[in-house]
Amino acid sequence: MSENVFLNDGIVDADKACISVKDSGFLYGAGLFETMRANNGKVFAIEDHLDRLASSADKLVINNPFTKESLTKSIYSVLEANNLCDARLRLTLSSGEISIDSPPTPTLLITATKLELYPAEYYTKGIMVVICPFKQNPYDITAGHKTTSYYSRILALNIAKQNRAAEALWFTVTNRLAEGCVSNVFVIKDKKLFTPPLATPVLAGIARKTVCSLAGELDVELEEKELVIDDVLDADEIFITNVIMKVMPVTSIEKHTVGDGKVGDVTGHLQKAFDEQIKKYCGENK
Repeated sequence: MSENVFLNDGIVDADKACISVKDSGFLYGAGLFETMRANNGKVFAIEDHLDRLASSADKLVINNPFTKESLTKSIYSVLEANNLCDARLRLTLSSGEISIDSPPTPTLLITATKLELYPAEYYTKGIMVVICPFKQNPYDITAGHKTTSYYSRILALNIAKQNRAAEALWFTVTNRLAEGCVSNVFVIKDKKLFTPPLATPVLAGIARKTVCSLAGELDVELEEKELVIDDVLDADEIFITNVIMKVMPVTSIEKHTVGDGKVGDVTGHLQKAFDEQIKKYCGENK
């Protein structure tokens, strides 16, 4: 079965999908994207994803004439067209062709592929991360938004993989902990949970929001706080999040061992709670 995608106003064969050579997302990175997961045929936290997309589009002046209802319908049409229940979805929105003579016509592309899981040992033994050699600039207008100008993240992630690490941690130009290339970061010290505030700036991750909510339900004390490298190296536990990886423990930072080098209790509790949250939202897989 060939892959089907949603492009602009309907389902088309992926091999026949065409985007204008004048598209501003392609030429200038003037676009946004959302990566979502579907389990049991239901897209996890879809409302949060679409709210974030709309907020970023408004702040960055990305042309977004689509309603939440129409986008939801389009997303589910892609799942159905590809006969997928468990899937990784990507919604990409650009301002389309920019012309001085007429309003821009946006480009909307939605794809769905089989949900590929991370290795099980990542969750039971933890992963290694490296410190990103690049810096995040809080004065960059696109910081904190999921834009299609993503090459620096991909480059940093490739550097991490060359060093046999699964992720790279970004710090700001003022040496504050920010986030991973594709994840948000949580640090645990003395059973208390810390994460960089959104104003750092960091992406308002959907998994980040879920973990913050779950921490309250589990009576885990949580503080959004500026963190520096010493906080990271002194942590008892560290984990990273996104909706595909969920809650992934970090047991080493380059040559430094985090805590006792094992998945900690707080991380373990939040892993289980996150899994249960997905089941509660999406239902049990059949």
